Amino acid sequence: MNTKRILLFLFLGIAFHFQTSADEGMWVPSYIQERISDMQSKGFRLTAEELYSINNSSLKDAIVHFNGGCTGEIISDEGLLITNHHCGYGQIQYHSSVEHDYLKDGFWAMTRDEELPNPDLYVAFLEYMEDVTKKVLSGYKNGMSEKEREEIVSKNSSKIVNRIVKKGKGLKARVAPLYYGNQYFLYVYKVFTDVRLVGAPPSSIGKFGGDTDNWMWPRHTGDFSLFRVYAGKDNEPAPYSENNVPYRPKRFFKINAGGIQEGDFTLVYGYPGRTSEYVTSDAVNYIANISNPKKIKLRTLRLNIQDREMEKSDAVRIQYASKNASVANSWKKWQGEMKGIIKMNAVEKKRDFEKAFAAWAKENREYDGIIEKFSDLYSQAEELSLVKDYQNEALNAPEFLRYAAGKGGDSLLFYKDYYKPVDKAIFIALINEYDKDIDDKYKAPYFKRKLSEMGSVEKWADAIYDNDSLALAKEFYRATNSYFRSAVKPRLDSLNREITLLYRKYMRGQMEYDRQRGGTKNFYPDANSTLRIAYGKVQGYSPSDAVYYRPVSTLDGIMEKDNPRIFDYNVPQKLRDIYASKDYGEWEVDGSVPVAFIATNHTTGGNSGSPVLDAEGNLIGVNFDRVWEGTMSDLVFDPDVCRNIALDIRYALFIIDKVADAGYLMDEMVILK
Repeated sequence: MNTKRILLFLFLGIAFHFQTSADEGMWVPSYIQERISDMQSKGFRLTAEELYSINNSSLKDAIVHFNGGCTGEIISDEGLLITNHHCGYGQIQYHSSVEHDYLKDGFWAMTRDEELPNPDLYVAFLEYMEDVTKKVLSGYKNGMSEKEREEIVSKNSSKIVNRIVKKGKGLKARVAPLYYGNQYFLYVYKVFTDVRLVGAPPSSIGKFGGDTDNWMWPRHTGDFSLFRVYAGKDNEPAPYSENNVPYRPKRFFKINAGGIQEGDFTLVYGYPGRTSEYVTSDAVNYIANISNPKKIKLRTLRLNIQDREMEKSDAVRIQYASKNASVANSWKKWQGEMKGIIKMNAVEKKRDFEKAFAAWAKENREYDGIIEKFSDLYSQAEELSLVKDYQNEALNAPEFLRYAAGKGGDSLLFYKDYYKPVDKAIFIALINEYDKDIDDKYKAPYFKRKLSEMGSVEKWADAIYDNDSLALAKEFYRATNSYFRSAVKPRLDSLNREITLLYRKYMRGQMEYDRQRGGTKNFYPDANSTLRIAYGKVQGYSPSDAVYYRPVSTLDGIMEKDNPRIFDYNVPQKLRDIYASKDYGEWEVDGSVPVAFIATNHTTGGNSGSPVLDAEGNLIGVNFDRVWEGTMSDLVFDPDVCRNIALDIRYALFIIDKVADAGYLMDEMVILK
């Protein structure tokens, strides 16, 4: 066995068991020193410098922003990267065909030459982050208009970014606001574009449970895939070339295969996408009671049509697998978010807080009237926001319309994954809903005139799809979007700018209100797709009366769900054979194999693929989801039910070793046991 694979026995001492509530918060790494005492009191054994450092290698150097929407982590000194199966799903699907169905059968490169390149895939390593608030606001003076402020911020940010990207190969930079523009940070990345697919289990493992189990616990999904980052001979970013070599990282994660117990410290280090923890009751009410129900209805129509056609044909199933999963992911999340907000009485609780804040603000004149102003702005924006939702979820959803308007990409790629009967049926269903639900005053004159000429949405669909009319499809897309951009969007954008500006003041007001009342609230910034740290512990939860979910799932649960007649639960025969013989090898724990676990870390979209670390900073899991009852955590966090779901790293190793027969990959990992 390769000497890089080291099997050590970790003497970790007794497991940590805590009585404190779940840990809310997504903390900025460069400020983690402010949290390190609390983290260490809960079991963490590293220093702030070991988590984030500019001058020395630190754990942040083993983490990547994966293609701008997920997180990944380096697990060997040869650039091997692990992320979620669903994060790599588009690449797996890209390489799949009826003849080589990697979605169904999985893929494993048995040599470096077999690793598959992926056009348009990139990973970004954070070089450093820096508070640039003073630089960004240089030239701004009190009394300037918001438009003048925006122009100054944009101009100064561009100067900062342009200076950075000229300094080195592959460097990218971004200036992002925190706390609604009360603070600005510069993020500097090194971007690698030669990233190759190394391995992925079949979807019957990597997507086990499908949409039925999505967002649910207990979960039994082997949600992982492997890639490798390649670089030029100088170890710097380079376009794809056969002459490129595996990237030599500054840092990679060692893997703790010794297991976890309830109460163990956990840390999630990744790129959460968007949260809105400090918004008002009006915003939360719109999401829970207006927007989400409507969007759920529209996506249900799309999913029903896709599912029906995918069941009829393997070719269509492959074409729409990634698209279907993307549509279904938010569809189910919105349902859980809506239910969670209502169950928590979140709107009412925020209203109670706002009443108290408004009373306090009368004595603190800077903040007086904020709550009333929010209510007025949101009441004006509500109807326009719903029009925007329907623009995105109905008018712009049919694929052929986007393609005809030049939004659907290369023709070969488009038609490779396009099936006309699906898209035509979706057009008919969604446009009928739009026509029924949206007031005529918000519809484009073109839409009303053309629908009258055609006589029905069905006949309009015939004209576009039966004739493959790119001209008519382009006309539809451009006319409806042009009207939205000219007649609706400016009004909505103006209101949203006012709302955002008000939040900048409200954010300061909430902090001042808490301070004056002797509060101890820790105000972490909302997620904005920048690197964050969340920490907590392995812990089960009670979703309802008389029910308690334990925090670990096992292979036994997979076999209990196994059903060859249901696609999402039809496990590979090889896994059945291994289970029957109990041939688990070194991955056996108490007569089974651990699959997934839940913990109290605060996560959201974008944290998919994030490393879940133990108290020593070793990899114990790969984050991939949240429990359904806690999906409202983007808006309000309930410590009793908000849990992140992680793949137990031992299940990934078990699949690589026993199912894929690709144990050679583990030879380059450092595995602690």
